[in-house]
Amino acid sequence: MYNTIAMSDLSTPLSQVLRTTKKHLERMEFLGLKTVRDFLTHFPRTYEDRSTFTPITQAKINEKQTFRGHLSSINHRKTRNGRLLISALLTDKNGSLEINWFNRPYLLQVLKPDMDIIVSGKIQVRNGRLTLANPDFELVKEEQLHTARIIPIYHETEGITSKWIREKMQLLWHFTENLTEHLPESVLREEKLMGYREAMREVHFPTDFSRLALARHRLAFDELFEIQLRVFERKRQWTSGFGQFEKQIHADPTELKKLASHITFAFTNAQKRALKEILMDLKRDCPMLRLLQGDVGSGKTIVAAVAAFCAIRSGFQSIFMAPTEVLARQHYKDLSNLFEPLGIKTALLIGSLKTSEKNDIKKRLANGELDLTIGTHALISEGIFFKNLGFAVIDEQHRFGVAQREDLQKHGFPHLLNMSATPIPRTLAMTIYGDQDLSIIDEMPPGRQKIVTRVVPEEKRPDVYRWIAKKVEEGRQVFVICPLIDESDALEIKSAVKEYEYLSTEIFPNLRLGLLHGRLSGNKKTQIMSKFSTGKLNILVSTSVVEVGVNVPNATIMVIEGAERFGLAQLHQFRGRVGRGEQKSYCFIFEGKASEKNAMNVFFPPTRDKIRERLSALERHHDGFKLAEIDMEIRGPGEIYGVRQSGIPDLKMASLTDRELLLRARAQAEKNFAYFFEKQAVQDVLKRKSQ
Repeated sequence: MYNTIAMSDLSTPLSQVLRTTKKHLERMEFLGLKTVRDFLTHFPRTYEDRSTFTPITQAKINEKQTFRGHLSSINHRKTRNGRLLISALLTDKNGSLEINWFNRPYLLQVLKPDMDIIVSGKIQVRNGRLTLANPDFELVKEEQLHTARIIPIYHETEGITSKWIREKMQLLWHFTENLTEHLPESVLREEKLMGYREAMREVHFPTDFSRLALARHRLAFDELFEIQLRVFERKRQWTSGFGQFEKQIHADPTELKKLASHITFAFTNAQKRALKEILMDLKRDCPMLRLLQGDVGSGKTIVAAVAAFCAIRSGFQSIFMAPTEVLARQHYKDLSNLFEPLGIKTALLIGSLKTSEKNDIKKRLANGELDLTIGTHALISEGIFFKNLGFAVIDEQHRFGVAQREDLQKHGFPHLLNMSATPIPRTLAMTIYGDQDLSIIDEMPPGRQKIVTRVVPEEKRPDVYRWIAKKVEEGRQVFVICPLIDESDALEIKSAVKEYEYLSTEIFPNLRLGLLHGRLSGNKKTQIMSKFSTGKLNILVSTSVVEVGVNVPNATIMVIEGAERFGLAQLHQFRGRVGRGEQKSYCFIFEGKASEKNAMNVFFPPTRDKIRERLSALERHHDGFKLAEIDMEIRGPGEIYGVRQSGIPDLKMASLTDRELLLRARAQAEKNFAYFFEKQAVQDVLKRKSQ
């Protein structure tokens, strides 16, 4: 956080301040705890209330309770299997309770008769007597650490228990003496926030639950506030440093009428709203940085195409960048058909082109002969130069990294429109893409049907196959999606290669099947997709390469295998590959044979019921944003999108489902950004976080 602690203090390695074993240090490193700062910000995952003592006569069976009394006796013996059994009798003013500890010889040196102690654990009845086995205990003293209070429970690993962490936390607490408040007084007052050092104290050593709630709220606000400061810093870096900006783009009404005459459908209100927001940005004296989100089939591409058209008519070059050659070719086909009749020169630049073809396109880009170029990341690779690039579109921008944006900066800061058909909850979008202005197309074009979706039990599979064969006879086409390319015995998940072999020989031997996956060459992918698009293939077995950009109106059936391996947003994307024509469309979802083991969270796999709860959401909901919200609530953002891969912060206190707190933190970060920037606090945070 933005405090004045000397970095040499909190960056001190734990090995220099803790007297412990090398093994313990290694185990702490496994938890991500290397420095004092790591340790102090290792916040509890939950709490136990041990602040209330239960009279022994009122003890309840199988409930965790805390008792205070004195040891009226203590004995030890070996059990039949050779274990050391230490037995004690705990007595309060109302009754007695037998306590047993197993294989803890050190307790013979610690516990003595007539000692006053506090114990916490679950009561059981053994041989007609109340018994407490292996309870946590603490000698009665002036200030209790492990009992008689609200007890923090931390993430643990072998040898590193919550009790051990609490003791070391108390030992290292003097490192927080120099903690100073890093938020302006105005923010503390307006948001009614607890002081920073006080919040740190309460979260590790709670006074009561009401103050603990205030402390957690304060630290959660800090996390979200810091994220938003980073967001506004990224936005500042994009919208400054470009010198005299001379790429204002204007929409000429006469030219727009010419374009409209070549568009055969009417825009939805949502498309009109998004286009208006984009065109307003293009007129400004700084480069646009905007994210256009919309469900599969909502019409994002045509909105981006109109903006590109305005850029071209204003004298600038435009580019459309897609993550795959399949999608790039789809865009080139659609956009060249729209723009070439209007005299706009277009080209396709992808990696699989011949060197001579690439060189020709590079030459035409450099001399300004090309108006619109569609392609993959090859568009911004080494050796590419533009005469006057003014507008860039990155489709499915989550597939690209920050480096692509930096590469575009080298070409003179064009206006940048990122597009995504991957539904992202708004709170998450404000976190990952908060540096971008957001436009959402939340309305589908008229005539788009809802796709009938069913999660199919394995015993119904033969019925689905018979029904598919009948639909193919009627002229329909089918997608079959598999999670893997090749077979994996360990995961027991269907692979595209094996499924293609099985379906083409055992189930549909009389039909024409094709196989598509990421390891095929670009030309091979193009050939297969062309065959499927023109109806020469009845069934296409594929991996997630068809997730975006594939448009085959005659394909009306989507079969998804091993669905537990995909997130709801991705499943929704697959489903969006059908339902693009006039015929009623269907999506059939199958779990893997060992779905609990196969599920995406391999460390803490969800139960089969949880998996089915998640998949059944697809039957009930057809709104991608709603599905994304459900998925984030069930699985969390880190698991869905990958913390490292997409820049999702590893939050310890805050939740990205807390929309109200995120909005408040964002508003305060925007309001106070200049204050922190002037003090170089933003740079200090980025520097510290990178170390």
